[in-house]
Amino acid sequence: MRRALVACCALALGSAPIGLLLVWRRMSLMGDAMAHALLPGAAVGFFLAGFSLTAMSIGGFLGGLAVALSAGFVSRHTPQREDASFAAFYLVALALGVLLVSRQGSPVDLMHLLFGAVLAVDDAALLLMAGTASLTLLCLATVLRPLALECLDPGFLRNVGGPGGWMHGLLLVLTVGNLVAGFQALGTLMAVGLMMLPATSARFWARSLGGQALVAVSLALLASLSGLLLSFYADWPSGPAIVLVAGGLYALSLLVGPQGGLWRRFFPSAKHRTA
Repeated sequence: MRRALVACCALALGSAPIGLLLVWRRMSLMGDAMAHALLPGAAVGFFLAGFSLTAMSIGGFLGGLAVALSAGFVSRHTPQREDASFAAFYLVALALGVLLVSRQGSPVDLMHLLFGAVLAVDDAALLLMAGTASLTLLCLATVLRPLALECLDPGFLRNVGGPGGWMHGLLLVLTVGNLVAGFQALGTLMAVGLMMLPATSARFWARSLGGQALVAVSLALLASLSGLLLSFYADWPSGPAIVLVAGGLYALSLLVGPQGGLWRRFFPSAKHRTA
């Protein structure tokens, strides 16, 4: 449980800000697509070396990056939109990954890759997650302004000669890297939940990018701690428990969040009394 808590804290610190940037870039579903795209690369690593952290991480990173670059290439050189390209590539990647694992492994192996095992995280996986979170925060601290501008108004950044393409590529690389770190603990299907649910919830609590980042990280940490406690005392699977708590926090934010929550929309008198 202690290792699981440290792992989830590292994932929260790195994944939540990236999820927030994806929300600002209107690429929320791209995170889900890239999470599925990790599976064939991780499956190839599993086929070559078994449950080797190094092989599966490298394979998953290369698989996710290949899908991201392929979808970007298609969207830039054809009339097809980027979201449609991602949908097509990730569906093919997901099917290919399931096929590879099913032929070379067992249903237990497939469930491990899809849903993870946060309570079985070892020292190598912890180092990978901590290193990924540290690298992510360092990159954000270094290039936050152009990266945020690329997410808010990519056309303006390109028109003024800014590094729009490089910033978009960096965002994709950081997204894939955090998903690779997350799938070691939560699986390919659950890792994106800890990345995107706190980020979408933060919009209802703060307006600025910094405020939303702080809220997103806080909600991710709260969901991790609460989900692990729920898993321990209620004997629930840890990964789904964490994501379900994050979903509950999203529902709470949607209802009572001060920045556009449903409560203030349907009961405007409450807003005036608060003011």
